Amino acid sequence: MRLLITSLHYAPETTGNAPYTTGLAEHLASRGHSVVAMTGFPSYPIGRVQAGYRRLLWKREWLNGVDVRRRWHYVPSAQSAMGRGVAEATSLLSGLSLMSLPRPDAVLGVVPSLSGGVLARLAARRFGVPYGLILQDLMGPAAEQSGVSGGGQVASAVRAAERWVLRGADAIGIIAEGFRPYVESLGVESGRIHRMRNWTHIPQPAASPSEQRVPVRERLGLPQDAVLCLHAGNMGHKQGLENVVACARLAAEAGERLLFVLLGDGNQRPHLEELAARYRLPNLRFLPIQPNDLFPGVLAAADVLLVNQRGSVSDMSLPSKLTSYFAAGRPIVAAVGEASEAAREVEASGGGLVVAPDEPRAMLEALLELAQDEERGARMGESARAWADATLSEAAAMESYEQFLATVLGHPIAESPEPDVDSVTASAEENEARREESDGEQQPLVRQIDPGHRRRRLSRPARGASASDERRPPHLRAA
Repeated sequence: MRLLITSLHYAPETTGNAPYTTGLAEHLASRGHSVVAMTGFPSYPIGRVQAGYRRLLWKREWLNGVDVRRRWHYVPSAQSAMGRGVAEATSLLSGLSLMSLPRPDAVLGVVPSLSGGVLARLAARRFGVPYGLILQDLMGPAAEQSGVSGGGQVASAVRAAERWVLRGADAIGIIAEGFRPYVESLGVESGRIHRMRNWTHIPQPAASPSEQRVPVRERLGLPQDAVLCLHAGNMGHKQGLENVVACARLAAEAGERLLFVLLGDGNQRPHLEELAARYRLPNLRFLPIQPNDLFPGVLAAADVLLVNQRGSVSDMSLPSKLTSYFAAGRPIVAAVGEASEAAREVEASGGGLVVAPDEPRAMLEALLELAQDEERGARMGESARAWADATLSEAAAMESYEQFLATVLGHPIAESPEPDVDSVTASAEENEARREESDGEQQPLVRQIDPGHRRRRLSRPARGASASDERRPPHLRAA
């Protein structure tokens, strides 16, 4: 089967939604499908194109069986509504080159960026095939909630474009259940919305957290006796990491033995470094993005892992860092809105504490509480890892994505229920064995769909109508 995936982000980006888009594409290729990924040049989260990809208009690569087609787009050095708009527009325009590709059997679009969704709908209409969307973030709410300059003024326009993209899709995957009300508010019927989960994509460290602590801290030049409070990932407006800087300032003034580390990159990092220098904070350090093989050990060497978001952030996103945090088996302190997706996930896992956002003293109190009660922190870390085992296995995630793709193609398979909080999923080998044993008992997976059925499903729609429009009642058809 020929599959086209449209997404602005892809490997070698190691943060954000790129690891999940890449993992999905490579999994489908390993299943025997011909997969083309139409994407941009890697630039997230550093805000500039990575070395080896600069000064290029396009580039074609074969990565682990996937035909990766990259095209140029504008990369803003600072976050603003105008800069993001130019990035989206240039990504869309250069992405129109996909119209000359061989006809796929289906299209999968990944949002963000919004252009990934728009290109998916345009390609589906051009080739007369169905398309599905995978929502890693909600773009309309993001414009309002992320704190980006000018975001509120363009939110209605972003929402209108998002509505057009979503209403035409044959199926929509959401990575957080809290996305559902917003998607339904745009006119998408509930039956087309499917709960998906990201997975833990970093390798498990061979040693326990206690065994990782000494060698990792020694390599990074971090003191062995400090209570290490680590934030890993993007440093952007949405994260509001000024709150962590303020917390570090309070801890320094009180003489507490907390050491704060901001690991990663992003367009707000220079500003945060400037704040740290202005306040002369000896207990705040910055580290670069770590290689994939070293990153799990860095997380395991921390005493507490930090999640921080602006108080305005509620239903727009679920931080991708949580999949790695849970697997690390360390307690989490999340300074996020009470109604946010991050708060729901941390509370459901039992792996940490949720405190009020934009209140550095509340964060400090939570950190001191865990520093003084190591047994409680250890129990939270165990709960976090159990949650990762139960809900974030790659094998289970890929099975759900195959079900999703089958639904896009009009051959749905019964979805598995969400696991109980206290349950633990089987190993990847057991999941694979279960699928093999069930081959004769249920409908086959995507790669085994009856060709005759697919041909009927993928017949070209009437001019001016999408493939999904033909199958809907007149009052639900997109304009």
